[in-house]
Amino acid sequence: MRKLLQKVAPAFILFIQVALYVDAQQAGHAKSVPAPAPLLPVPSAKQLAWHKMEMNAFVHFTTNTYTGLEWGNGDESAAIFNPTALNALQWATTLKKAGFKGMILTCKHHDGFCLWPSKYTEHSVKQSPWKNGKGDVVREAADACKKAGIQFGVYLSPWDRNRADYGQPSYVQYYRNQLQELFTQYGPLFEMWFDGANGGKGYYGGANEVRKIDRSTYYDWPGTLKLVRGMQPNVLFFSDAGPDLRWCGNENGTAGLTNWNTISTDTLYAGKAGVEHLLNTGSADGKQWVPSEVDVSIRNGWFYHATEDSLVKNPERLFELYLTTVGRGSTLLLNIPPDKRGLFHENDVKALQGFRRLLNKAFGNNLALHAKATASNVRGNAAAYAAANVTDGKENTYWAADDSVTTADVAINLPAVKTVAYILVQEYIQLGQRVKSFAVDVWANGQWQQVAEGTTIGYKRICKIAPVSTGKIRVRITAAKACPVISNVAVY
Repeated sequence: MRKLLQKVAPAFILFIQVALYVDAQQAGHAKSVPAPAPLLPVPSAKQLAWHKMEMNAFVHFTTNTYTGLEWGNGDESAAIFNPTALNALQWATTLKKAGFKGMILTCKHHDGFCLWPSKYTEHSVKQSPWKNGKGDVVREAADACKKAGIQFGVYLSPWDRNRADYGQPSYVQYYRNQLQELFTQYGPLFEMWFDGANGGKGYYGGANEVRKIDRSTYYDWPGTLKLVRGMQPNVLFFSDAGPDLRWCGNENGTAGLTNWNTISTDTLYAGKAGVEHLLNTGSADGKQWVPSEVDVSIRNGWFYHATEDSLVKNPERLFELYLTTVGRGSTLLLNIPPDKRGLFHENDVKALQGFRRLLNKAFGNNLALHAKATASNVRGNAAAYAAANVTDGKENTYWAADDSVTTADVAINLPAVKTVAYILVQEYIQLGQRVKSFAVDVWANGQWQQVAEGTTIGYKRICKIAPVSTGKIRVRITAAKACPVISNVAVY
C-alpha cells in the first residue's frame, strides 16, 4: 500500500497544482475583464428595493365608505364614520399571506376627512363616534403592518374639498403640516402617494364653488418634497411626474408592452393632461429613472360599496393583472377597500387567497434552475459573465456580452423535456435598462421555433406562451442600447 501511495501521490499533487493554476488563471482573467459600464440613468438603492417588492396594496377608506361616493364633496359629517369591527391586522395579515410587500393607506382623500387625529383640523376621526373620538386608523394600520412584516406607506390628497382656504398659500402650509405629522409620528414610510386630482367643485368650508389652481406651481412640490426628505430620506415619491415613481397612465391594470423605466421629468407635473401614453411606455432616452407603478382596484370602485360585493375580480383576473403589471416590469398596486365594518370583505379575501394559489402553481417550480446554459457571446470569455449566471438563482450575477455586441442569445438545456407555459427574463438593471427587443424560441420537432417576442425587459418580463413540450429554451436579444446584461432566465 505504501508503494502504491508513493506512486500515486506525485500525480495527485500535480493534478492539484494544475487545477489551482487554472483556477488562478480564470480568476485573474475575470479580474482583467471589466464589468459593463453603467448605462445611465440607473435605479437608486431605494428604487431597486421597490422593484423587488413587486406587489403592494392600496387601502381606500374614509367617509366615502359610508356614503356610497367615490369622491366626497367635503361636507360629510364625521359622525358617519363608525366602523363596527375595524381590524387593521386583518388587512395586513391577509396581504402578507397573499404575497404583498407593502400597504398604502388613504390617510386623507379629496373629501378632506383625516383618518388620524390631526391637530390642524377638526374634520377627522376625533369628531367621529368611532372609539368615542379617541381612535387613530393610521396608527392601527402602521402598527399592523409592522406586526405582519410588511411596509407601510401613505396617501395624502393634495386636493381638499373641505378646507375653506384651499387655493390659498395657507392651505399649502396646512398640507405640509399634516405631512409632518404623518412622517414624524408613524414610523418609517416606504412611499408617499399623491395624484393629479387638483381643483374643482367642492364644499370649501361652505363656499360650495368651483376652484382652480395652477397645478404646475401651486403646491411648490420641490419645497414640499424637500421637507419630507428631511424627515425620512428613504421615502419614495409617487406622482404623474415622479420624482421616484410614476403613474402608468391608466387605472385598468396595464403597464405598457413597451415599458422603459426611464423618463424625462423636466416638463411633467402632477395632473398634467395628455401625457398618459408617455407615462405608460416611458421614454428610451429619458434622463431620469422613474419606473411605473400600476394602480388598479379589486372592485369596480376604489371605496367599498355593498353593490359591488358580487363584482370582486376573481383569482384568474388578478393573475392576468399580475402578468400585465409585474410581468411587464412594473409593480402592481392593488386596491382592497375595507367595508363598513372596517374589514376586508370575505369575497375580497377569498379572491386574494385564490390569486396566491394561482401564483404558487404557475411560478412555484423553476424548471431552469441550475440548468446548463450557453451563449453566443460571453464578455471577454470570462467566467464572471458566463451564460450559467442566468440559471444560478442568484440576484447579483449576470450574463453579459462584449461591449461591441448588442445582439446575442442565451440557450438553456432543461434536465428533461417538460411542458413549458411561461418564460421569465430579467435584466441586471443596476447597470441600466438596455434591451430594445427580444424573442424567445423553443426546440421542437428538431428545430428552433419562435414562441414569443417583445420590446423591453427591464426588471422582469414574463412571456406567457401556448404550453409546449421542450427540452431547450433560447432567449434572443435582437436589439439593445448597449451590450445585454441578463441576470435571470426562468422557465415554468
